[in-house]
Amino acid sequence: MNLNHLDRPAGNIAWEIGQILATRVERTLRPFHLTLAQHSALTQAALTPGVICATAARRTAITPQSMGTAVNGLVARGLLERRTTPGDRRTQRLYATEVGLRLAAQADTAVHATHAEALDALTPAEQGQIHTVLLKLLAALNPAATDVDRTR
Repeated sequence: MNLNHLDRPAGNIAWEIGQILATRVERTLRPFHLTLAQHSALTQAALTPGVICATAARRTAITPQSMGTAVNGLVARGLLERRTTPGDRRTQRLYATEVGLRLAAQADTAVHATHAEALDALTPAEQGQIHTVLLKLLAALNPAATDVDRTR
């Protein structure tokens, strides 16, 4: 069956692009010994010190179980710390260590380069347009991902 590109559902195209980018980013993260979930957890802790694990999972659309596994690995490597909240010992907040912050910055630079390479097929104007449209769609599908009130 030969489908016209206009007949392909946008969701399928977005999924394919997401899979391709995820594979490329995972490859980019290998030298840092980070998985995609670990990079997401470390980035969330760097951007929002004291973020709750469940919030980090919601923002990045990663299952709580996968986020928990990622956090465990980062804590074991000394890249993240868990701290309890005074008055609420069950709630643990995540903080990137100094080593974790340095690794996050290095990994982010590499990931941004991977993303830029993937977008080379688009003009700067098209890149801006697609960025705006994708953020709008993301906000509609996962409001936690675009939460500008970075309260944990």
